[in-house]
Amino acid sequence: MVRAADRAERPARTSVWLEGKAPRGAAARGGGQPSGLDRDRITEVTVRLLDAEGMAKFSMRRLAAELNVTAMSVYWYVDTKDDLLELALDAVFGELELPAAESGEDWRDQLRSLATGYRALLVRHPWVSPLIGTFLNIGPHSMAFSLCVQQVIRNTGLPRHGQMGALSAVFQFVYGFGTIEGHFVQRCASAGMTQDEYFRQAMSTIGEQPQFSANFENAADLMEARGGDTVEEMRERDFTFALETLIAGIETMVARG
Repeated sequence: MVRAADRAERPARTSVWLEGKAPRGAAARGGGQPSGLDRDRITEVTVRLLDAEGMAKFSMRRLAAELNVTAMSVYWYVDTKDDLLELALDAVFGELELPAAESGEDWRDQLRSLATGYRALLVRHPWVSPLIGTFLNIGPHSMAFSLCVQQVIRNTGLPRHGQMGALSAVFQFVYGFGTIEGHFVQRCASAGMTQDEYFRQAMSTIGEQPQFSANFENAADLMEARGGDTVEEMRERDFTFALETLIAGIETMVARG
């Protein structure tokens, strides 16, 4: 058990955004930094490495090699690897297109746009999913997305006590859907196969196993009704129908209210 005195000496880390770690540039630390290097550049390369190699292979030493500097040079700009991961996480949230507050667009279309963009972000950057659950997500881009989503949910007309539940229903669904999709895409790439090739091989292999044959037969009508000639088409149909079901549910709850 960790003693109270130990916790006082080593307080739990909260967030890079809460620890007074202002953005650092050449003027922040004095001389000695490599020219052409700053926190934005380091964060940009971090995102690129995480996209290409994943978190398991990411290290400060690997990052420094990509930047062609020493590992100690990176620490002029960030204190820890966690700080850097948190900065990278917030940076990719900046890729999302957020509707303008006064756009006049219907909340349904705004919700579809936000949900679709969030899903695409999770697929494009598979390493994001575990980090969302690790950090507080209070960087400027993450907060902008969160506040935008809250405003769209307010615009639905739902009673205040139900708004967070509706937000959770939509965006936890998108989080789960995008996480699974992103991992599947990554798995196919690692196997050197297209998504359709991987899917056909997996289904064929499993279907040949006697213990699974009954389950496959029971699901045959669902798979046929699902439609779509490719994995992407099937996935799009599933996502669209699920999202429209959630939107219809919000409309129903507003009507009841």
